[in-house]
Amino acid sequence: MDTIHEMKLNNRPFESIKIGEKIIEMRLYDEKRQLLRPDDLIEFVNRETGEKILTKVVGLHIFADFVTLYQHFDKLALGYTHNEVSDPLDMLEYYSIEEQDKYGVVGIEIEVVKSK
Repeated sequence: MDTIHEMKLNNRPFESIKIGEKIIEMRLYDEKRQLLRPDDLIEFVNRETGEKILTKVVGLHIFADFVTLYQHFDKLALGYTHNEVSDPLDMLEYYSIEEQDKYGVVGIEIEVVKSK
């Protein structure tokens, strides 16, 4: 039986995953994310609409901090547009430096299985 994890997302990254542009979901590598394994399923729930997308974990990329993670991926894969500057400081809106130091971070490589 497949393990299904649930994660909430703001509308913009949700829509970017839905159309297949964003393939790396960035999170703190805390206790919850340490349970993830390749081939697990993640159901992302749009915080604004309640819409759901089922994705499969293709890979886990673990780093000490978001600065290092950002150096390893194209900005489109991280959910930025061509016109935007990708900045790891953007992640401070969600996770403090102290949290990053404590847990590290993970780039969860995903592919869409289906939208609901």
